[in-house]
Formats: sequence, C-alpha cells, structure tokens
Amino acid sequence: VANLACSISNNEEGVKLVRMAATQIDSLCPQVINAALTLAARPQSKVAQDNMDVFKDQWEKQVRILTEAVDDITSVDDFLSVSENHILEDVNKCVIALQEGDVDTLDRTAGAIRGRAARVVHIINAEMENYEPGVYTERVLESIKLLSETVMPRFAEQVEVAIEALSTSPPQPFEENEFIDASRLVYDGVRDIRKAVLMIRTPEELEDDSDFEQEDYDTRSRTSVQTEDDQLIAGQSARAIMAQLPQEEKAKIAEQVESFRQEKSKLDAEVAKWDDNGNDIIVLAKQMCMIMMEMTDFTRGKGPLKNSSDVINAAKKIAEAGSRMDKLARAVADQCPDSACKQDLLAYLQRIALYCHQLNICSKVKAEVQNLGGELIVSG
Repeated sequence: VANLACSISNNEEGVKLVRMAATQIDSLCPQVINAALTLAARPQSKVAQDNMDVFKDQWEKQVRILTEAVDDITSVDDFLSVSENHILEDVNKCVIALQEGDVDTLDRTAGAIRGRAARVVHIINAEMENYEPGVYTERVLESIKLLSETVMPRFAEQVEVAIEALSTSPPQPFEENEFIDASRLVYDGVRDIRKAVLMIRTPEELEDDSDFEQEDYDTRSRTSVQTEDDQLIAGQSARAIMAQLPQEEKAKIAEQVESFRQEKSKLDAEVAKWDDNGNDIIVLAKQMCMIMMEMTDFTRGKGPLKNSSDVINAAKKIAEAGSRMDKLARAVADQCPDSACKQDLLAYLQRIALYCHQLNICSKVKAEVQNLGGELIVSG
C-alpha cells in the first residue's frame, strides 16, 4: 500500500519519508515474529514477555509513523474513495459471515469496519480544521456526527446481538434484516461524508476524480491485495483496459448505466412501500440491486469489483439470489386466490427464471473463455 501511494504521489519529500518508514517496518517484521515465537515456546517466561512487549511497542510506533507518512502524500478525496470501497467489501463479508454462522469472521470484519469508520471520522475532522467555519464545514461535520454518534453505535449493537445469538448452542434466532440494514447504513454514512467533502470541488476536479483508473503493473505494491487478485493483460489491469475503450463504446456503456439507474430508482420507490422485516423477497431484491450497482460501477473504473472474475462472480450471485426469489414468489403464487393475479405473477417468474439461466450460462462461458489456454482474457 505504501509503495502504491508513493508511485502516484508527486510529493518527493513525502515519498522519501514513506519509503524510509516502510523500510523500518520491513526490518522490524522478522524480529517481531521471533519475539512472538519465543513467547509462544516459553509462555511463562517473564523475559520473553518483556521482550515481546518491547517489540510490540516498537511495531505500533513504526506503524503510526508509516500511517502518518502515507496520509501526508494521499489526498483526502483518494482516502475517502478507498475507504468507501473497503467498507463496502467488509459489509458484504459481514453479511456472508452472518448467513454462514461464521462468528470469528463476523467479529473480525465488524472490527475492521469500526476501525475504518473511526479513521474516516478522525481524518475528516482534522481536514475541516483547515477551513473557515461555514455552510460547507457544517454539512461535513453533520455527516461525521451522524456516522459516529448514531450509525456506528447501532452497528456495534447489532454486531453484539448477532455474535451473542450465533455463539449459543444451538444458535438463537435474531433479526438478520436489522443487521443488514445497520451494515448498509455504515456504508451510506461514509458515502455521505465523501459527498459532503466533494461539495467544495470544482467541476474540473470532479471530472478528474471520475476518470477511469489506469494502473501499470510495475508501479503497484507487491504487498497489495490487488496485485494478487487483478487479472493482467500485457501489464494492464481489467480496469485499465476498460479505460482504453473507444469513446463510442464508453458512450454506449454510459447509456446503459443511465438506463439501469432509472430502473433502480423505480425499484427503490417500489421497495420503499414494503417493510423488509421478515420479508425475504424484499431483502433479496435489495441485495440483487446492490450487486448490480457494483457491476455498473466497475464499468466506470470504480467500486469493489476489481477485475472481470469479480464481475463473473457477481453475476453468479445475482442468479443465485434470483433463484431463491423465484422459489419464494412461487410459494406466494400457489396461495393466491385470484386466478388472474396468480397467472400474472407466474408470467413474471418465468422471466426471472430465464434471466437467471442466462446469467448462469453467460458467467460459465466467460469463466471458461478467460482461462482458455492458460491466458486471461477480458471480454464484454
């Protein structure tokens, strides 16, 4: 991450400090590991414990120094964009862990979300000190206050309830939808902070921020998760290839995205009419809509989906959710006393089944094409 930050920064002095701090971390790492192994082998040894404490303090100090150095060469806009994407990824992990009953992953990921949110609050509070008090700062500070004083306490409460329920034997029932809503509000809160911060930007700056990301493999951090996950073709990521599409293709994509956004607005308006507590169909509709938004964000070089494999997996998730929705809705249709309404519902369900089938076939074909001959291929 530090190397990646250095590769995109023009602050020469700041880059030097980051590289120096990263070097200190690298040299300290094996010493911390050895201290931990020694303590594990001799847990009752006071000398081993004291040695571990010394290295722990040194490690925490160096991490703080590195974090501050990276902050100095990273713009607030970039920080918020990355934080927003990471929190969305963590929220999805939390929901999956919840549904699978994985308490450890749920607890660990929820802790990561709380840490990221707290860091957003700290960084943006400090950033607002650079501005004269006014409408702009008030709007940003209101967003921060909402996240820290309302959204995060609710999220922490739902995490505690979920962990307590899942930790019992047998697991106790609890409101899963409440947890999902609390998690979504965390993401929405960070996104609202980012929007509030961008209010002061000029149209030219906003246009620059929305450009496709173009990354060269050589400039990316060897410790970055993206280095392991991104599919590379001639040294370029899938996002970079999307960025090189002709303007005509980009215009077609933008047209499709706008059409999707209009449909999403209609869906949001319809879903808002219903209470999702205990309504699995509405919950599935929201989840499918969120996944589709991630897929459209990918076409603009944004969002949590990093490569075409992620898009394929997202399509599979939509198909799986659609199949579950089909089963639930058919159960409703079977109990419908009105013959005309029943036939209308079954007709819509046939379309859902068809779309799910198409998504499954398409994702399967794309996955096979990508790995044909051991080569990774990005295709539309």
